[in-house]
Amino acid sequence: MLEMKVPSPGESITEVEIATWLVKDGDYVEKDQAIAEVDSDKATLELPAEESGIITLKAEEGDVVEVGQVVCLIDTSAAKPEGGAAAEAPKAEVKEEPKKEEAPKAAPAPAAPAATYATGTPSPTAKKVLDEKGIDASQVKGSGRDGRITQEDAVRFTPAMGTAPVSGNRAQSEKKMSVLRRKIAQRLVSVKNETAMLTTFNEVDMSAIFALRNQYKDEFKAKHGVGLGFMSFFTKAVTRGLELYPDVNSMIDGDYQVKFDFQDISVAVSGPKGLMVPVVRNAENLTFRGVEQSIKDLAIKVRDGKISVDEMTGGTFTITNGGVFGSMMSTPIINPPQSGILGMHNIVERPVVKNGQIVIAPMMYIALSYDHRVIDGRESVGFLVAVKEAIEDPLNLLMGGDAKKALEL
Repeated sequence: MLEMKVPSPGESITEVEIATWLVKDGDYVEKDQAIAEVDSDKATLELPAEESGIITLKAEEGDVVEVGQVVCLIDTSAAKPEGGAAAEAPKAEVKEEPKKEEAPKAAPAPAAPAATYATGTPSPTAKKVLDEKGIDASQVKGSGRDGRITQEDAVRFTPAMGTAPVSGNRAQSEKKMSVLRRKIAQRLVSVKNETAMLTTFNEVDMSAIFALRNQYKDEFKAKHGVGLGFMSFFTKAVTRGLELYPDVNSMIDGDYQVKFDFQDISVAVSGPKGLMVPVVRNAENLTFRGVEQSIKDLAIKVRDGKISVDEMTGGTFTITNGGVFGSMMSTPIINPPQSGILGMHNIVERPVVKNGQIVIAPMMYIALSYDHRVIDGRESVGFLVAVKEAIEDPLNLLMGGDAKKALEL
């Protein structure tokens, strides 16, 4: 009998939550078959079977278990049942005669109290309360003797009590948040409480990006197998800005400011378990194709629940694109322990002035949230302007004047 214990998903993780069992108690499982999804405070991971055999579950969905704890047993001596599934003994069908039950007798309805002169009449104090509220006594049902309206009836009555019952669905449900969602909640609150977070805004003209994509996107996709999106332009613009303003590419460690000579860019990706931030390593050395391929690979892993903890940790700066959901402007929240995050938003055609003329251009608001403890206004504004300049003149500032060479076409 093999005892399967919870493996360590990564450094500093001491417990996980059983999110979903993918098999049932008594099922026959194959070696390396995914048998459960477990949530850590950094990612959702699959738990593969260590050997083949009949499985016995030792934890329930929603249980928080420590790393190294036994969560299931696998009987490796059990033979694989025919048909590839756990054999079940056929059950004889037994027909039971339905029992005849006597219909319950309705309890006699209580006799309605006889109406008298007091029915619906407020007491003097109740009348004063109703007059102050502007409520007619005929709307109130009295609870006093013979249906008299008492002071308490008048105080407790609200107009909504006298309206017809609501006919729409008023059901509600609740579910326990996953350990990942709870950890995200804690981290977001700590960021607000423990950092001096500010946000600065700017807007960029996307006309040059549109022109380059329209000219080369088909050729780029045909050669490289990935699309030429906005993220590669913004990632390259960010790495350029971080080189110009290295304080933005830093973080606080106790009494020290740690600056990085590399740019590991965390990219916010929406997945079935919520927002994840996998990391594009050494983005400063990647080509446009390299950035697009890296983001595509990471997004697929997030979507399929295959992302690892190592791929989610260690970023030095984050990019988030709320524009894909229609956001016009937002104040993105810092991804700790980083000190800066760039927020992209939706693209809207707006009238702008160019060379003294009013023209229509595709415009986007961008936002930089930063930790003012290590990043001053000069660096934050300068960085955002550097991103704006690169997006509005990508051919010269991001492609070295040769788009085909930069796109490896």
